[in-house]
Amino acid sequence: MSLPLPIGTSVLAGLLVALPPAVPVIDVAFAAEKPIAAEKNPPGDIPDSQVFIDYVSPKDGFSLKVPEGWARTDRADGVSFIDKLDGVVLTRSDMSQAPTVDSVKKDYVGSLEQQERAVKIDSVKAVKLPGGNAIRIVYSSNSSPNEVTNKQVRLENQRFLYFKDGKLVALELYAPLGADNVDQWKLMSESFRWR
Repeated sequence: MSLPLPIGTSVLAGLLVALPPAVPVIDVAFAAEKPIAAEKNPPGDIPDSQVFIDYVSPKDGFSLKVPEGWARTDRADGVSFIDKLDGVVLTRSDMSQAPTVDSVKKDYVGSLEQQERAVKIDSVKAVKLPGGNAIRIVYSSNSSPNEVTNKQVRLENQRFLYFKDGKLVALELYAPLGADNVDQWKLMSESFRWR
């Protein structure tokens, strides 16, 4: 008595019977492969073991520490370092005077809301950092849609505005909302130095 096979299996069963005994049906390499360990860090977390290297802007007169191994893209107005859903973006522009919390709330935030997606500002504060005074903007936004899947991710962002001698450098740090990058973002923002 023969048992009914699912559709398409009868041809496969016939082939298996027709194979000579010397031809293995299962690849031994696949059978011996061990499961890989699960991801230790949730998506967007920069690992605590991440190595940071010094980046020196060749034309804009500043330096800071950035994650080693992240994809670097030089831009006309700065540079970006990206790894999956995390990013570090540095842009330089000219500005006649140092920004203040009030001027940033009045002018810069509106521009930020127009340039990015679904921005929600959490805070705008003056901060004292080892490299000098800065303005820190904390906000959330949507990512750009993925080019293949069209999927978007809600991001948390911190943008630091550093000013010196008519130059404004914006350091933007972003990651998926809820990622634990507090220490790494602190390291980068505190490593900024004018040269």
